[in-house]
Amino acid sequence: MANRFVLNNISYHGKGAINEIPGEISCRGFKKAFVCSDPDLVKFGVTAKVTDLLDAAGIAWELFSEIKPNPTIKNVQDGVEAFKASGADVIVTIGGGSSMDTAKAIGIIAENPEFADFVSLEGVAPTQNHATFTIAVPTTAGTAAEVTINYVITDPDKVRKFVCVDTNDIPDVAIVDPDMMASMPAGLTAATGMDALTHAIEGYTTRGAWELSDMFHFKAIQLISQNLRDAYAEAKSGEPGSGREGMALGQYVAGMGFSNVGLGIDHAMAHTLSAHYDTPHGVACAMLLPIAMEYNKPVVTKRLAEVAVAMGVDTAGMTEDEAADAAIAAVRQLSADVNIKPTCDGLVEEDLDQLATDALADACYPGNPREADHETVKELFRKIMA
Repeated sequence: MANRFVLNNISYHGKGAINEIPGEISCRGFKKAFVCSDPDLVKFGVTAKVTDLLDAAGIAWELFSEIKPNPTIKNVQDGVEAFKASGADVIVTIGGGSSMDTAKAIGIIAENPEFADFVSLEGVAPTQNHATFTIAVPTTAGTAAEVTINYVITDPDKVRKFVCVDTNDIPDVAIVDPDMMASMPAGLTAATGMDALTHAIEGYTTRGAWELSDMFHFKAIQLISQNLRDAYAEAKSGEPGSGREGMALGQYVAGMGFSNVGLGIDHAMAHTLSAHYDTPHGVACAMLLPIAMEYNKPVVTKRLAEVAVAMGVDTAGMTEDEAADAAIAAVRQLSADVNIKPTCDGLVEEDLDQLATDALADACYPGNPREADHETVKELFRKIMA
């Protein structure tokens, strides 16, 4: 069996990386950019950091900002119509996972109109054409959507999220500039950071993990464990520091790995919580991560012991089993240190049947290293009930 690896054609990293955007557009002869960004980023001037560069370079652009925190099918379909009407020939997406996922879906449908209903894109869709050329600029250090072949869209009528996996949707250029993440409040810094840690740990323990993905995930766990507390403190104080830069790189490196090998039960359950309760995705991941690690421990004990080492735990003298437990404890402590609650408000017993059904149907579940049945998943959800 061949192991496939898909990455951006080009990525830029570090302070000032956004200055590369006009050149990447003009050298390809593109004439007009379709800028996808969420309303808050527009309101607070974050989007303008990029559009000002486009103005200075004489590159025309049009803004689309009708994007919700959990983007819906209608957001995507409205975006496709706006893109067609704009006459743009390149997409520049600025934001967190919501903006980038919406832009990915727009770009895919624009080049593959037979999937205009969107729901036919769920799972692994047989698209023929690569998405519209896209430059992705993350403003959060968590989703790594700028380097993944996944996007997630909500169907509010069915109260569920669609996970779409398509090598044709990966952005052509990623611009990972920590200065674009400077406006993240402390709570968002914590949530997106724990999402990134979940990507790295689930990616390290997923069924599809192999040597190349292990390299990325182990380093990502190190970077996130070393920098998330500092990034959170910097967000609270408003003072600059190295934490944000470390998180910008760590979340990207995690994305390089998990995009290619998959995730597991944590993300399957987290998607379900977000769809039913609008729980922020990173918060849901953080609540569930130690629970998923405990559940999977019997089949990935050695790997969890290695996670402990990556997180900086001194495992000298520990058995493999003790080191795995230490990794779970380290995750709980990190989550507590960045002030994420371990329980989900609103979660009630009568919802558990549907939650378990939806989680087991999620596209991330098959990657989990240990099988789970309906009753098991219900029990895992009970562990985060307030």
